[in-house]
Amino acid sequence: MMKVELEVEHQGLQEDFSTHIHPKGASCWRECLKLLSIAEAAVGSRESTLGTHECSREKIIHRRGILRPAVDAKNLDILSKNAENCLPSCRIDSIDKEAAKTLVPDIRVPFNSLFYMPEALNVHPLNYLQALFMACEDLVKEMSASGSGSKELYLHKRSINQLSDLAGEYHAVVVCIGAKANLLPELAGKLPLRMCRGVIAHLRLPDHVKESYPDHSPSILSDAWLAIQGPRDLLVGSTWDWKSNNTSREVPAEEASQALDKLIPKASAVYPKIKDWAFIRAKAGLRAMPPLTSEGSLPLLGRIDHIVDFNQDCKYWFFGGLGARGLLYHGLLGKLMAQAVLQGDDSLLPSELTSWNKLKS
Repeated sequence: MMKVELEVEHQGLQEDFSTHIHPKGASCWRECLKLLSIAEAAVGSRESTLGTHECSREKIIHRRGILRPAVDAKNLDILSKNAENCLPSCRIDSIDKEAAKTLVPDIRVPFNSLFYMPEALNVHPLNYLQALFMACEDLVKEMSASGSGSKELYLHKRSINQLSDLAGEYHAVVVCIGAKANLLPELAGKLPLRMCRGVIAHLRLPDHVKESYPDHSPSILSDAWLAIQGPRDLLVGSTWDWKSNNTSREVPAEEASQALDKLIPKASAVYPKIKDWAFIRAKAGLRAMPPLTSEGSLPLLGRIDHIVDFNQDCKYWFFGGLGARGLLYHGLLGKLMAQAVLQGDDSLLPSELTSWNKLKS
């Protein structure tokens, strides 16, 4: 039996919604929606079996839609073209100020055109990953019960200092730990990733403020994004501290204050009432952004045996650099990566995502 290890690191940063259109965008979106549906079904199945109380956790998905105001004329032109060419399953509606105010009464915008994405989602990454693992557990039970042979699934949590700690234990190892890949001595300085620390802030309406955020109003994406968590809770982000190598999720008071100084003016430019909200806490993550190329900023996938160079039977793979579109990319690219790993053939991966690796061979 082939033994494969997939390591996943949750960095805790909200995904920015991207409006750029890629030729494989439709396939990426379909696979993303499929996995989100599987995750929600797994949680729903556990709740029906064990009861909602025993399975209580934060939502995986906030389904509010997203409202995107244009911030300048160039941005308006790009968003208008995206709205004209959007997928039917990810509709982008061009609306005017009056229509926008019916969605978010206190919205302020520089142009009379805004863009509303009613199917857009806010996803809680950690809860989502946990739900996907629950779905895998359920699938293993179903396959074993159907008479297709005994199946086993294990999640091993352990810390390693270097990839060689895993040598001899697995047929394949997929390195999928975001910015922390550079902390592995075998990979340090060998991956063309650009590090960028980001801070987000959790805000809450004080008790004395009676008017809350409308129940069904969308989240907002502008120079800063506002991810609405409930009538009196929201997240605002994110800062971009390029070349930072700080992987700590903890945010000291001074860094939090500096982040608020950047985020609140941007947020208040489109939602002035943000100034009524009180700061609760901040958290941070370190993004591992892909390099800039003539084809855009594309994820990095492929075999890295030639980089690791252990001369072991275990095959090493890298999956990273998904950038600000990780939520969109992860389903399709994860599927392709799994097929490539199982067959030991990186030619099954899109060539534009493995070309970085060929240069290092």
